[in-house]
Amino acid sequence: MRAVRVHRHGEPADALELDDDVPVPEPGPAEVRVRVEATALSMPDVMLCRGAYPLTPRELPFVPGMEGAGVVIALGAGVDPAWLGRRIVGTSILPHGTLAEETLVRANGLYPVPDGVSAAVAATTHIAFTSAHAGLHRRAALQPGETLLVTAAAGGTGNAAVQLGAVAGARVIAVASGADRRRTCLDLGAETALDPDDPDLAKAVLAANDGRGVDVVFEPVGGALFTAATRCVRSEGRIVVVGFASGEEGTVRPGHLLRRNYTVMGLYMGAYSGGDENRAYMLAMHDEIMGHLASGRCRALIDRETDLAGAAPALTDLAARKVTGRPIVSP
Repeated sequence: MRAVRVHRHGEPADALELDDDVPVPEPGPAEVRVRVEATALSMPDVMLCRGAYPLTPRELPFVPGMEGAGVVIALGAGVDPAWLGRRIVGTSILPHGTLAEETLVRANGLYPVPDGVSAAVAATTHIAFTSAHAGLHRRAALQPGETLLVTAAAGGTGNAAVQLGAVAGARVIAVASGADRRRTCLDLGAETALDPDDPDLAKAVLAANDGRGVDVVFEPVGGALFTAATRCVRSEGRIVVVGFASGEEGTVRPGHLLRRNYTVMGLYMGAYSGGDENRAYMLAMHDEIMGHLASGRCRALIDRETDLAGAAPALTDLAARKVTGRPIVSP
């Protein structure tokens, strides 16, 4: 089969090669093989190329691609036969990622794609919207009328947080690079969109919120933006750490946290990957998100659609924050 593989660690343009004769992966117990119809690219894929992601396979070459949608075409031992032939979305089992014609997915990580939802839309929204939903509701308990600050708001997970925050009745302040990306945030439901390069971003956030600190921060960037968030969150506010797209972890200062009386919490979706209770929670959340998409309350933000040969350029642009939403790759 054809697949894009990481042959050496580095930036996507240097690390990736398109190979034409990659062995088809065989599903093990409780796994399925999926014919990939669409892959959504994200910062973890860039980090996989660099060898900096926690789940990076040790052996080279390997196929990256964290999430995708397609059709189940083969079952491993113990998998419910009802899944065979179904349209699904899910996360791959590395080193057999989704930047390939076929991939592997764990049976307990399969999510049905309803009629009327395309593979591209399903792939674009799966990790992004479930992460945003869990961060805003399960972790931060966002309430109607509260103010939500979203950094990297035009990115894959950020735009999902903007949309779900608006659906929840929050006042959304978005932070995004570039005038076009900020306009997109406003179109998605943000009340205000700010420039992350503002020399005093925290002051700008306070001004946009009538001088008050924000209630919740959805923060996937780290570094200077995390520091700015700690300066504009209110007493009893909540900062949800989603990732470190900047490559820098934010510094949690216990003394500042104590004096300002706010909470910093992490979001790791892998924490909800095991057990019947977590499975029920994830399926219910997936169904709610699909409902928002079907009703038009939310929409998939797709930067571009390309083939396997276009994966490296798309990831290069993603790393440089030159994409709006998620690039989609279809084998």
